[in-house]
Amino acid sequence: MHLILLEYIMTIKRISSGVVHTVPKDIREILLENPTLLITWEDITPLARNEWLCWIDSAKKTETRLGRIGRLVNELPKGKRRPCCWPGCPHR
Repeated sequence: MHLILLEYIMTIKRISSGVVHTVPKDIREILLENPTLLITWEDITPLARNEWLCWIDSAKKTETRLGRIGRLVNELPKGKRRPCCWPGCPHR
């Protein structure tokens, strides 16, 4: 099932977004480069994806944003479904 989903996503290059937030180009590229991360991304809920996207986008400094993207890459495949210590997206 996961392989079929991955093949489908890679063919149409459509990545699921969050409830409010869309997937920015840098995160989209990382997801497309990492099949395991992409499968996990597609497996979490739209609300969970929204939390990751809002948390990453709310970073004010480039280095903070890159660190948060790094945490997404490292923590999501390990089962972390939402960012830690985040009160939640204020946009929904």
